[in-house]
Formats: sequence, C-alpha cells, structure tokens
Amino acid sequence: MAERPSPEADGNAIAVEVLHHAVAIRPSGEIDIETAPALRFALTEALAHASPAKPVTVDCSRVSFCDSSALNALLAARRAAQETGTVVRLAAPNQQLLRLLEMTGALPLFPVDQDPPQGERTPRGRPDGLPR
Repeated sequence: MAERPSPEADGNAIAVEVLHHAVAIRPSGEIDIETAPALRFALTEALAHASPAKPVTVDCSRVSFCDSSALNALLAARRAAQETGTVVRLAAPNQQLLRLLEMTGALPLFPVDQDPPQGERTPRGRPDGLPR
C-alpha cells in the first residue's frame, strides 16, 4: 500500500493501492473541509494509475462522515475520470454518504458496490503497488 501525503493534507494521507482490477483508495474517519484535500490528492493520484479497464474504487467502509467538501472532491474526480473514459466507483458507502448523494442528486453519477475492493496488487512496479 502506498501513502502519498499531500502538502496541504497535514498528515491525513489516504493510501492509493493499485490492484489487478481497480485502483483503490481507502479513506477513513470524517471527510470534511479539513481532510478533503487528502481525499482530493488521493483521487488525483489514483486517476493517474486508472484506465477504462481499471476504475478508481473509493472504499468507503471506514468513512464515518462526509460533507460537501468530500462530495466536491468526488465530483471533481468523476469529471476528470470521464475525460479518459474511466469510472469512479464507491464501495460500501454508509447511510449518511448515500443520503448526501441522494439529496444532492449525485447518487446516479457513481456506481455503488456493496463490498470494498479485494484482490492482488499489480505485480510489476514498486513494492507499494504503484508503477515506477
């Protein structure tokens, strides 16, 4: 697993993990105005390793709260992903996140998986799974 902290994230790094079938990011805790820059940075990093055949999957199973800052980061990543034909998926979102997406009309924009991404890391590249 690779952690790449953002200069503005103040140590709230979110791991970017390149798997065979997806690029996973696994935020945890509350994603709000203070921690959203780390989410935005992780999404940008993940998109650099994603492709139409390897979507970005945000594992939301350990996220306890998301506000509009988190939603803006997700929507910006979705927009950037669309330019390359890549998809941003949400895995195991809690009821609060689902409600936020529903209230804002953003729920149909993200495919939702019930379970977090599992799988083997890509064998080539560095030990952290990111390509060289």
